Amino acid sequence: MVLFVAGLLLGLYSQVRAQTLASAQISVISERLAQGAVHSWEYGTRAEALLELNAPTYSVMSFNAVPPPHNIPSNITSALGEVFTIAHNIVVARSLSNITGPQPLIADTSAGDPASIGVAVLLANWTGQGAIDGLDYAGAARDQLDYLFQNVSKTSDGALSHRVDQLQLWSDSVYMVPPFLAYYGVLTQNQTILSEAYTQISLYRKYLLDAAAGNLWKHIQLGQTGNDDGHWSTGNAWAAAGMIRVLGTIQRSPYANAFQSQQNDLANWVNEIHGAMYPHINSNGLFYNYADNSTTFYDTSSTALLASTVYRLSLLSNIRTYIPLAEQIREALLASAGTIVSVTTTSTTPAPSTTSTALVATGTTTSGLLHFTPEGWLTPVVNPYSYGAQGSQSPEGQAFILELQAAWRDWVADGAQGVSSARKARPCAIIGAIIVLPWLMIVIS
Repeated sequence: MVLFVAGLLLGLYSQVRAQTLASAQISVISERLAQGAVHSWEYGTRAEALLELNAPTYSVMSFNAVPPPHNIPSNITSALGEVFTIAHNIVVARSLSNITGPQPLIADTSAGDPASIGVAVLLANWTGQGAIDGLDYAGAARDQLDYLFQNVSKTSDGALSHRVDQLQLWSDSVYMVPPFLAYYGVLTQNQTILSEAYTQISLYRKYLLDAAAGNLWKHIQLGQTGNDDGHWSTGNAWAAAGMIRVLGTIQRSPYANAFQSQQNDLANWVNEIHGAMYPHINSNGLFYNYADNSTTFYDTSSTALLASTVYRLSLLSNIRTYIPLAEQIREALLASAGTIVSVTTTSTTPAPSTTSTALVATGTTTSGLLHFTPEGWLTPVVNPYSYGAQGSQSPEGQAFILELQAAWRDWVADGAQGVSSARKARPCAIIGAIIVLPWLMIVIS
């Protein structure tokens, strides 16, 4: 049996490139994420990245059922501990304000961003953390839900504002609010709330999709000030990733059959964004900060997040159009310093194979990687607090590269479906074998 499994592993890795981050490098990237995450959406995005990477059984991106088990297996107690710490600290701080009734999980100028923490809070409640620390996680999540529908302004057709000070829609909000609504709906067996997650995405798409620009999404619409008609790359990636989370939540839930048409729409809408964005990828494997504006700087954050959704779409809906290109992009993001990266690009279809000369990411630090600083920060990145400016450190970018790593790992474990047969073989990576082996043993036994 062991020899048979080993043979399958070798066959699998002859079809995909073994380039990946070493565990020590993942630890450094995770440490920078923990260090930098101090805002509402950063807490939420960090929690979701940690679930995907370290506790996939409790992530909506896994092949496991939603809701997950109440009882936590001992082998992932530590991994979930980081997520529960985020939820704990947020609910403690909320309790100290002595405010009752509808309220966001954390005070913010954004009406939508605090909801991103809701999945972690709901999970803490689901697994009984309140019985351990005495906190009312269920009440905190319910107040966040009530805040969205009772306090937040909305359009005449029901699209919830992303801002507190004015009625305004941001593409970012698709990642923040709908995944919380979907998870809340499934855990509380409330199909109305689950359906609302889909409805919010549909409404945001109605307002932000720019058909004249090949279906790229505009960044910010409505409101008295601050509109952004540009096609912000991270905004398009936020939208695709939010859709993916809702799709995964529905698909693994008891309501999957009842929401089949919604699942089809979500998958098609993610693929629609891929089709709009990837004609704008550059030969270095990166998007410009504004996808169709070459006067803006290169950005690895959006590049990483969008690539992660390609692998997830393959796993969730068997749509693999952009898998070969995502593989090239992932390799470019993990290229060694001094490497000449050349990604095959086209304005109409994804590349069938790679011309990248990127080397395998190895070592115990990120100092030898082209797109990481020696301290472990992804670079170059957009300033997460000023979307038109280049930044030096992006907590959300750290989360995105971890989500890319987790998505690729899961895609490989599923058989690397959609990888081009024309790709040249590379030797099997030990870290890859460690990750894939348990999955193969379960399937074969």
